[in-house]
Amino acid sequence: MEMHQVRYFLAVARLLNFTRAAEECHVAQPSLTRAIKQLEEELGGELFRRERNLTHLSELGQRMLPLMQQCYDSAQAAKQVASSIKKGALAPLSVALPVTVNIELVLPFLKELVRALPGLNLKFVRGTGADIAEHLKKGSADVAVAPKLPETWERLESWPLFTEAYWLVTAKGHRFNGQGTISPEALREEKLICRPYCEDFERGNMFLSDRGIDVPAAHNAGSDSDFVALLTADLGVGFAPRSSATSPALAILDVEGFEMDRTVFAYAVAGRQRSTAASTFIKMLRAADWEHLMERAKAA
Repeated sequence: MEMHQVRYFLAVARLLNFTRAAEECHVAQPSLTRAIKQLEEELGGELFRRERNLTHLSELGQRMLPLMQQCYDSAQAAKQVASSIKKGALAPLSVALPVTVNIELVLPFLKELVRALPGLNLKFVRGTGADIAEHLKKGSADVAVAPKLPETWERLESWPLFTEAYWLVTAKGHRFNGQGTISPEALREEKLICRPYCEDFERGNMFLSDRGIDVPAAHNAGSDSDFVALLTADLGVGFAPRSSATSPALAILDVEGFEMDRTVFAYAVAGRQRSTAASTFIKMLRAADWEHLMERAKAA
């Protein structure tokens, strides 16, 4: 079934006149009649009852009409979308973020991008590091902003953006607040709020276990928003990178001997054609003064 056959069928069905339908479609009547005949052969029956001035749809034609109209409308919509993308009127951008990266890190760049590309259409995908790598491979994400991914792939391009330290995070009303630095032993009496979904979770646990420090039974958060909520409710303390603890109700502290950080990268797939939105977003991320941005976030 060809799209021009569908268009001819719809014209005849509306006008019930082959001559006028051919004129409207800017095609010779024999060509239109031949296309309709081929369509009937493919569908296995007559679409029209041809009775001079009483041409009308057959039962098969009546049943096909809404389906053909839907087919034609969908094809036209697809063309319009393709044309909009080509002209830049519609600029889709899919961004992958692991659950450990706060979306607020990329929002300033996306706001600038929206101003530059009014037709920007954003889509976000979340998941583990392995999920992020898979989204990039399959093309369901154009760009990713994530810590080091667990999987290496020769086509994966990466650009380091910033490195941030992990801190001990507490509610501002907690007894540790105002101390600045505490000893690891002080954590023996604290209930720990854990982030088991974090790529550095085991590394953080080793800090306490290597020092023979057993803390009371822990709470396991399911996401960083849960982590922040539990901390804000003063149900315990936890270790997290600074960008994961942005609530004004929280305080960050140093723990003696605790030195852990992570580097966050921008990722894309080499050799794959990138949209204007994706290329511009990557350039913005790479050109940013991340040290200044992180200092502002820390001060906030």
